[in-house]
Amino acid sequence: MPATLHRRLLAWYDAHKREMPWRGHPDPYAVWVSEIMLQQTQVETVRGYFARFLAAFPSAAALAAAPQQDVLKAWEGLGYYSRARNLQKAAQAVAARGGILPRDAAGWATLPGVGPYTAAAIASICFSEMTPVVDGNVIRVFARVLGWPDDFRKPPARARLAAWLQPHIEASKRPGDFNQAMMDLGATLCAPRAPACPACPLHGDCLARREGRQAEFPVKPAKKAAPTRQAVAVLVRDAEGRVLFTQRTAEGLLSGLWELPSAAATGRPTRRDALRALRAETGLAAAKAVPLGTVTHIFSHFRLLLHVYAVPAYTGAPDPARQPPARFACPADLPLSTATRRALALSATL
Repeated sequence: MPATLHRRLLAWYDAHKREMPWRGHPDPYAVWVSEIMLQQTQVETVRGYFARFLAAFPSAAALAAAPQQDVLKAWEGLGYYSRARNLQKAAQAVAARGGILPRDAAGWATLPGVGPYTAAAIASICFSEMTPVVDGNVIRVFARVLGWPDDFRKPPARARLAAWLQPHIEASKRPGDFNQAMMDLGATLCAPRAPACPACPLHGDCLARREGRQAEFPVKPAKKAAPTRQAVAVLVRDAEGRVLFTQRTAEGLLSGLWELPSAAATGRPTRRDALRALRAETGLAAAKAVPLGTVTHIFSHFRLLLHVYAVPAYTGAPDPARQPPARFACPADLPLSTATRRALALSATL
């Protein structure tokens, strides 16, 4: 690869730099928050969340001290909630050692939720460390440029690419800009489908472009079909119009969020299944359940079909000591899963 790669890449970046609220931000904490939000999420989605999150938690110390429910509420709708929980755990770890943020990738990588890519991004952007990032966008660009058929889901392939990029980032003298240029190039011109090759600053060096094989890189092993799971959820309102919610307390998927009382089903659930779920999850009893509709939600490893029923009348009251916790509340006061918010949208009157 010609030694001018970094020059062409940086010249393109300087001419096409995208305005983002975290670019050029003087606080490494803000860059850290943005990088965590950008994992698995598009830039345009992150913009609004970033501003609101920093307004609510303007420093690592503020985030460390905040109630977890407030953090999850600020993250509501952004998905992959383990990112928010790990971000707060990492802030608490920073607070425990005096509030000093790491200054190198190795230090950042010791924090919960900060992997090699995120550590390299923060260290290069904020502290000028000569460490290349290897994320999905960078992989796509250079798998095509180099024609490498590696399986980049595996660490050795990522390490090989990082080693190849190392002399180029060092030659750039601008490690933060070099990394952001690679990421921007993959996010804009070198798209997964229909890449804009004529406008790319690396088009003359790209093997995939020369051979018309852009769609073949990066090589992706065949995906297994995601299984479909079915569940039933029950919408109950009290005399004040508040909704009955239960909390997911176990570690794992959606931990800490609130949802409608629900239960897994082996097939399409019935009204009887809805009434059983209500009693089992909250202790409340009802004689009638009305179908509202079905919500479909795609998780990373499965597809959920959530069959929602409304209960117009009930007997009993939630036990404050019950596990998992159950309570009537206004939806705006609790962090809710996306599937739950979609279920609530099925009926705004019951």
